[in-house]
Amino acid sequence: MEFSTITSPALHTIKTPALAVGVFESGILSQAADALDQAGQGALRAIVKAEFDATPGLCLALHNVDGIAASRVILLGLGKQEHYNAAMHARAQGALAAYCVRTGLGAAVTTLAAIDTPDATLTARARAAALQVSSAAYQYSATFSTKRPAPKLKTFNLHTSRAQSAYAQAGLREGAAIGAGMALTRELGNLPPNICTPTYLGKTATDLARQFKTLKAEVLDERKITALKMGSFLSVARGSAEPPAFIVLRHTPPAARKGSGKAAPIVLVGKGVTFDSGGISLKPGQAMDEMKFDMCGAASVLGTLRAVAELELPREVIGIIPSCENLPSGTANKPGDVVTSMSGQTIEILNTDAEGRLILCDALTYAERFKPAAVIDIATLTGACVIALGHVNSGLFSRDEALVQGLLEAGKTALDPVWHLPLDDAYQDLLKSNFADIANIGGRPAGSITAACFLSRFTSKYPWAHLDIAGTAWKEGKEKGATGRPVPLLMQYLMDQCA
Repeated sequence: MEFSTITSPALHTIKTPALAVGVFESGILSQAADALDQAGQGALRAIVKAEFDATPGLCLALHNVDGIAASRVILLGLGKQEHYNAAMHARAQGALAAYCVRTGLGAAVTTLAAIDTPDATLTARARAAALQVSSAAYQYSATFSTKRPAPKLKTFNLHTSRAQSAYAQAGLREGAAIGAGMALTRELGNLPPNICTPTYLGKTATDLARQFKTLKAEVLDERKITALKMGSFLSVARGSAEPPAFIVLRHTPPAARKGSGKAAPIVLVGKGVTFDSGGISLKPGQAMDEMKFDMCGAASVLGTLRAVAELELPREVIGIIPSCENLPSGTANKPGDVVTSMSGQTIEILNTDAEGRLILCDALTYAERFKPAAVIDIATLTGACVIALGHVNSGLFSRDEALVQGLLEAGKTALDPVWHLPLDDAYQDLLKSNFADIANIGGRPAGSITAACFLSRFTSKYPWAHLDIAGTAWKEGKEKGATGRPVPLLMQYLMDQCA
């Protein structure tokens, strides 16, 4: 996809298959729409008055309007002018992108980024436009016998003034990189579990390292994982014939290689259970196929590192991914087993379906060696988080106020929101065990909180936050598929830290 800007002051002279302008409710035309209406001798106002109520997300194509060079003028509903904001802008750009892909257009020009919003800069609006287009253009076809034709949309242009063109171009570049990272995240999540195995995730990391000069990948096999005494991680992996992989992907920009004075790295830890049957504590059969998405935390780390490398962020970022399958077998964990984590803490396994925390805890201990400025783990960890927050907000858990505020603000800016949930010490009592230092579950009450409390036991040596993305990483039912979240959130946070 090619993203660029157009600065021609005469909108009606732009030759393109589609030229998009915004319309507010009550027939209020944006500046660009008004300019085209004048060139078209009132054609836009007539249509708006007759049949276009400008509901947010509404899209209407006008073909071959006299006086306008574009083949189509696309009217985009923006809702009430006084309520127009970044989310409405992104929604309208998404409607335009979906229309272009659906109708097989090869190029389009949008004027929406030039409309001010109180909560987003021009750069942010341009970034959102590129993200919407990238998302609409993504199409899964890897396992179909006949490959579906790729979308024809190859060129997407933002119309802006010459003075603001550089800001728009910066946003388009960021949006394109984040969009490519989201596409990778979605593709990994959508691939079937017999293809997207721990070994496949490791290969993806090494392929990224070959593609981008700032990335370096290391994939530890079972022998090396054993040598590190990751007993908790290995206890989950041993139930499957598929070998585990412990993946470390490091982005080290030239500025971070200068030794003393460099900023401490930010570490992202992603849960990489490529299929989760629940183990001996077997899940119900209905919708178990969706448990291939239990590696979306890992996929989001890989997608984020791809975007980080493409943008060449001037901050060291390290991705850590413990990856395995969770299956029932004669060698699988049993309820009542006690395992020893890399930290030395012992864990009583009361439910083998609470396996994500068992692999993450060893990865969080491993992260200590990097002396990180912050560690953020990302995991499809609990169904309880879906019940609490649905599919809108990801769950955020942390006691570090600066980290919490940074992630909350990044979520608002990226339109990839999180909600801060409690992590009070009183919840830790639910994890008491009669036979080990800690139990891996705390019962039904506060399930997402006790899961985060479990992880917190392994994070005392650095600022840490946990993102539970069980409700936001994929869509269920007819629209089943990975969403690419929370790559926008993570990238916004990292860009903010580099600013």
